[in-house]
Amino acid sequence: MAESSLPVEHLFTLTATTEQVAVLDGAPQGTRSLVRVTGGTFEGPRIKGTIEEGGGDWITVRADGSAKLDVRLTLRTADGAHVLMTYQGIAARGESGLAVRTAPLFETGDARYSWLNNLQAVAHGAPARGSVTYEVYALK
Repeated sequence: MAESSLPVEHLFTLTATTEQVAVLDGAPQGTRSLVRVTGGTFEGPRIKGTIEEGGGDWITVRADGSAKLDVRLTLRTADGAHVLMTYQGIAARGESGLAVRTAPLFETGDARYSWLNNLQAVAHGAPARGSVTYEVYALK
């Protein structure tokens, strides 16, 4: 396998709407910011739906200006299943602005989507004012 590629399958495009709730300046590990997820959508070839309100991102802005992400979301599929999506990642400035890279995991008790429970995903995205959009891929 070439060093510049990973075997992946596109799962979905996700756009979450967000709202900053609190900032804790000067915390020992860096500035902490709590961002609440207020909704959103996701859609891919095998799964689509909405993001339930109430998830969030516990962000730590580090000394070098990069940010460590710690996110929990509840996805609701178009046919009514609930899926927990959690991920950690890094946001850092690049040549084209702020780039976000994450490693999502999924958990559901719904048999129709149990295939998600054993996936390791990777995602890349970018924030906008009041939202963030990701392309989410499953590692094969």
